[in-house]
Amino acid sequence: MRRILITGGSGFIGTNMMDALLKDGNIVLNLDRDKPFKDQHLSHWRKVDILDYQNLESEILKFNPEIVLHLAAVTDLDGKTEQYYSANVEGTQYLIDVCNKLPLLEKVIFTSSMYVCKPGYIPKDYDDYKPHTLYGESKVKGEQLVKKISNSNYSWVIVRPTSIWGPWFKIPYIDFFNIVYQGKYFDFGNTCTKTYGFVENTVFQIQRLIASDTVHGKTFYLGDIPPIQISEWANEISVEMGKGNIKKIPFFVMRMAAWGGDILSKLKIRFPITSFRLSNMTTNNILPLDDIYRITGPAPVSRLDGVKKTLQWLIDYKGYKIRTPRG
Repeated sequence: MRRILITGGSGFIGTNMMDALLKDGNIVLNLDRDKPFKDQHLSHWRKVDILDYQNLESEILKFNPEIVLHLAAVTDLDGKTEQYYSANVEGTQYLIDVCNKLPLLEKVIFTSSMYVCKPGYIPKDYDDYKPHTLYGESKVKGEQLVKKISNSNYSWVIVRPTSIWGPWFKIPYIDFFNIVYQGKYFDFGNTCTKTYGFVENTVFQIQRLIASDTVHGKTFYLGDIPPIQISEWANEISVEMGKGNIKKIPFFVMRMAAWGGDILSKLKIRFPITSFRLSNMTTNNILPLDDIYRITGPAPVSRLDGVKKTLQWLIDYKGYKIRTPRG
């Protein structure tokens, strides 16, 4: 049993992480400005904004954790200014400052993002950055702050989640499942292969990093092997939904739809496809996972089982009407 602090434990990965840590009997505190999704997590939550240093420091010092998992971040790509992503930079520095005051602290897991490099760019090493968005730039700055930590009494690790999906997910991957569910996903013959990760496997990988004594100062991508060809995956999901195989259309139709989505997005109207999203769907992004698999071993949940668990969550919480997922 450990005293574990999570920042951002009300989010997607955080909710799954809370479930796993509480199930294992740990004493867990979630600091988040948002209320948890699950009522069972309410007693473990304190409303704290990562940018409110005084409140952040007070709650963390009072809890006095042995392990800190830093998930709190602004993660959408909508920001137009650096200030919009200040939680990813100043918030990270504030947490580092508080961690230096914790007498029992053993390890901090700092969560970054695969978007420290643009899709399709595979870095030469973990100090090779090539962001393509302000969000990615903010995550680069956050990593650089962590790498400046010196003379600490605790060890630290940086993790870069890849394209993570599963129960409690939000945009963009819940949109992907919704589009397949609505019969609006088509194989347009030019789709990419990417590194994805089912969230239970991501939680498992983080837990193994917490337990490992050989990871100080290292950076790891989090995700599943093998990478997924997106149309193949969509077909698998569609079949599990009882909808049969997805249909095929020419690529130029998707291109025209993306242009239409661009126009609608300027009018603040949501549309499932834009040129930015189409580019992501057609750019291979296979990220290196050998380092994390050497620490954690194989992921415990297969892709198909992850799909089935996700569909059950969508039935229970999002009103999906599926007779029964197969198997």
